[in-house]
Amino acid sequence: MPAGGAELPTLLSYFAEKKLSKKPEEFGHGAIEGVAGPEAANNASAAGVLMSLLTLGIPTSATAAIILSAFESYGIQVGPTLFAQQSGLVWTLIASLYIGNVILLVLNLPLVGLWVKLLKIPPQWLYAGIVVISVAGVYGSSNSVFDVGLLFFFGFLGFGMRRFDFPAAPMIIGLILCPMVEQSMRQALTISQGNWSTFFTRPISGTLMAVAIALLVIPNVLRFIRSRKATA
Repeated sequence: MPAGGAELPTLLSYFAEKKLSKKPEEFGHGAIEGVAGPEAANNASAAGVLMSLLTLGIPTSATAAIILSAFESYGIQVGPTLFAQQSGLVWTLIASLYIGNVILLVLNLPLVGLWVKLLKIPPQWLYAGIVVISVAGVYGSSNSVFDVGLLFFFGFLGFGMRRFDFPAAPMIIGLILCPMVEQSMRQALTISQGNWSTFFTRPISGTLMAVAIALLVIPNVLRFIRSRKATA
């Protein structure tokens, strides 16, 4: 599904499996369908994420945002013209999806018992190994203690966002898209001679602003109404 990221198809798959299952009461208590279906949808969503990224330049997941950042660092402009200007790159990415699925099939079927045993490793051992490998990789690539400090800073920031249930994808997308947004805002203000109402009076811009405001206000209003009904 384009522009849905990995979360939307995963949830749709879970609810579809639960609706079609003969034992829906087992979902949430270890039903294999509730694990296999969403995981398959999660893997399949990579194609949809690439579709919106390559054709429109819109990253809809954290991975797509990183890919977009890599494209920009090499001066590659994503969008409709990408297929004509960088056709080799596009078809290589598409071919990598097929190759990746074949490799997953070859690795997962015979080694599924080994992957299950990895779950028995104490989490603190895994965390320690990940930290050591990350620090060694960052310092080895740049020989800079400052970069290691940045690693720990963003690591603690990511831990805090995960701890308080803040999604990381919007922040990554914002870091990438903010410079383009600021440039477009300055252009719009220059054309309108500093009139901020141009963002609300133009049809397309006004519609997008109305949708954004609705998405911010409506969930809070619905949550307030539910809380009032619950306390009544």
